[in-house]
Amino acid sequence: MTHEQRNILVVAHARRAATVAAAARVFSALTGAGARPVLAADDHAELTAELGELAGVATLDHEVDLADVELAIVLGGDGTILRAVDLVRGSTAPVLGVNLGHVGFLAEIEADDLDDAVRRVIDRDYDVEERMALSVRVKDESGDVVYETWALNEATVEKASRERMLEVVLEVDRRPLSAFGCDGVVIATPTGSTAYNFSAGGPVIWPTVEAVAVVPLSAHALFARPLVISPEASVAIEVGAGTNGTGILWADGRRSHDLPPGARVVVRRSSTPVRLARLHPAAFTDRLVQKFRLPVVGWRGPTPTGGLA
Repeated sequence: MTHEQRNILVVAHARRAATVAAAARVFSALTGAGARPVLAADDHAELTAELGELAGVATLDHEVDLADVELAIVLGGDGTILRAVDLVRGSTAPVLGVNLGHVGFLAEIEADDLDDAVRRVIDRDYDVEERMALSVRVKDESGDVVYETWALNEATVEKASRERMLEVVLEVDRRPLSAFGCDGVVIATPTGSTAYNFSAGGPVIWPTVEAVAVVPLSAHALFARPLVISPEASVAIEVGAGTNGTGILWADGRRSHDLPPGARVVVRRSSTPVRLARLHPAAFTDRLVQKFRLPVVGWRGPTPTGGLA
């Protein structure tokens, strides 16, 4: 009788001692339960340098195909989680984040709950939540697509030179909205609304809300306020063709592409969502309070007689 080989991808920020120790615990727990830990090639090399020979740990793409990965356990902060999301893109594997960083807004649990999280992964005791992602295309002056990528948090068009302002035209649903000089424009999903969008003064959007935020950065314009638009709308940012300023596109702060004058960046909802594994059905409000350490002293809560509030 043959048994199904369960492959669990482990993504770790191996430059931190606490993360290396956590990875060793995860490897031991997974192999002890009959599952096979899998590492991306770079992580495998880094963790081997720290821990020695990794018995029973496979390498992604070399020994295990992405299509055969059941789930990804991520040890680190939001940056490591974004790297993991990139690794599993195109597969059905959800991502489970264990916060070993600072804020860790994308993480599901903290490091103290690591052992319980691995047990629940083995028991398949988790839910999967789908988050909207963005599809991003860059076109040249002739309209040809010269670059394509995607983003979970945000796509950002920024000026490439500190001393020069970026002249842009903002378009929504194929209609021009406003032209202005700025440092850039952020286009964010609800997931990314607590990241760069939040720092730029954009609104926090609950994950259950289907919407996209558009936030100009340091714009020289009377009408350059944050916008919240339909997820089915397209957003385009055109870099002024007759200006000296050049721009750069960033996707999740990880992938970039230079934007010469005349470039056009088109952002739409991606047809492929990101899958996150959830262990606790906590309210998003509680997550905001916990991660940002918001003061709630004085809250009395709903009246005991019931009702809607």
